[in-house]
Amino acid sequence: MTEADKVIPGKDHPWTMRLQRFLARAGVASRRGSEDLITAGRVSVNGAVVTELGTKVTLGVDEVAVDGRTVAMGEGPVYLMLHKPAGYLTTMADPQGRPCVAELVPRERFPGLFPVGRLDKDTTGLLLFTTDGDTGNRLLHPSFHVPKRYLALVDGHLADEELEPLRQGITLDDGPCRPAPCAIVDRTSACELWPDDTQTIENGTVTPVSIELREGRKNQVKRMFGAIHHPVIRLHRDRMGSLTLGELAEGEWRELEEAEVAALKSDMQRMASENDPSRTREDEK
Repeated sequence: MTEADKVIPGKDHPWTMRLQRFLARAGVASRRGSEDLITAGRVSVNGAVVTELGTKVTLGVDEVAVDGRTVAMGEGPVYLMLHKPAGYLTTMADPQGRPCVAELVPRERFPGLFPVGRLDKDTTGLLLFTTDGDTGNRLLHPSFHVPKRYLALVDGHLADEELEPLRQGITLDDGPCRPAPCAIVDRTSACELWPDDTQTIENGTVTPVSIELREGRKNQVKRMFGAIHHPVIRLHRDRMGSLTLGELAEGEWRELEEAEVAALKSDMQRMASENDPSRTREDEK
């Protein structure tokens, strides 16, 4: 190996940067996630495993790989959606060995992939994943929360007027909720989504309803319907900002199109502007 092939440990070369920054810029993971990959011994430079966070690499000279797969700066971050089935925890690893969403997405192909937010174990539907730490973190910040639509099957016969407290902004034990648009859902559509519950849907012992949230609290939808005495039996998320599940089958994933990523980021900018009209365009980038 020549001198040019070696990792440059610390020169202030204009094309030299810390390894974790390189990985983050290449879209492998967030800066923190990249540090975790390095310390776990999953990253190599010029064929040698590197675990030191202070290591620097030179663009166009050093070859970086994660889990044996070469990483290039031009690859960019990855965005994908999963149609999450019931029975899976929203985590990339579970010490108790329980089923988790990491088993359903291509984490070996895209090291550093992580879920944006969470769905409860028994909740199904749209779950966004990315290697873009900045966008992922912004989507979780209250200023950038994009609207998320849920379809719920609630216990008992629910009349439309009973939804008014949710539309006005119901108060839970952790404070008032933002007003949430909601409506009774067509029973035929509900039977298609939950075929095992067709009988109870048709005889009116349960009620299908849609609700849109612009905030994110733990078990919020379940707690909101519990507060109006109609506990949630089934819960499904079918929309997140401009993103919709469409025909994506349960348990399947797909990468987002460039237009979908652009639309999602536009949604974030719009929400940031609505939440803070004084925010500048530069702040929203």
